[in-house]
Amino acid sequence: MRIKWLGHACFKISSKSGIRIVTDPFDDNVGYKLPKVSCDIVTTSHNHYDHNFIDCLSGDFTVVNKVGNFYIKDIAIRGVHTYHDEEQGAKRGDNIVYVFEVDGKRVCHLGDLGHRLTKAQIEMIGDVDVLLVPVGGIYTIDAEAAKDVCESLNAKVIIPMHYKTKALKFELNPVDKFLEYYPHTKLDKSFIEITDDMLKERHVYVLHYE
Repeated sequence: MRIKWLGHACFKISSKSGIRIVTDPFDDNVGYKLPKVSCDIVTTSHNHYDHNFIDCLSGDFTVVNKVGNFYIKDIAIRGVHTYHDEEQGAKRGDNIVYVFEVDGKRVCHLGDLGHRLTKAQIEMIGDVDVLLVPVGGIYTIDAEAAKDVCESLNAKVIIPMHYKTKALKFELNPVDKFLEYYPHTKLDKSFIEITDDMLKERHVYVLHYE
């Protein structure tokens, strides 16, 4: 499985068989280049412009934008209801966490999660192999809360997202604070190949935006 970071909370997850999943595509107000890629499945965690711009995508794709269990092109997907803030959605509304089963591994995209997970939510999500986690705070969980979420889901491969970069037009906290908590590797490329050996211990991989 290959995971490519397209900026912000948008990733392209490609299975060995060639199925392509895109998460949370954004519009041109964000600052990153539009993720003009082809895919088979697209998920949106909530209805904000920096997470739901599917018009930039191409291909005969299926949109998943709700809670539930789905099976699309040999990919099992679970959407779990959460909130975009710490006040049960009163400030910023709902958020959907997605879990994908790809090549025998469980990949979780937290979207714009705004709070620590409840016991019920942790049970619904389950242990994950790869976690795509927002760490920039302000509109989502911050570095400290992100650490708690990583541990509650027993994540091994952790890829931070939704943090301040030179390309991003609005304010978020940078990734640095989160990196203080775990061994980490800053890659010089925007993608990573997930191997079984990587799942033996917890490690953070920072992808390079291209």
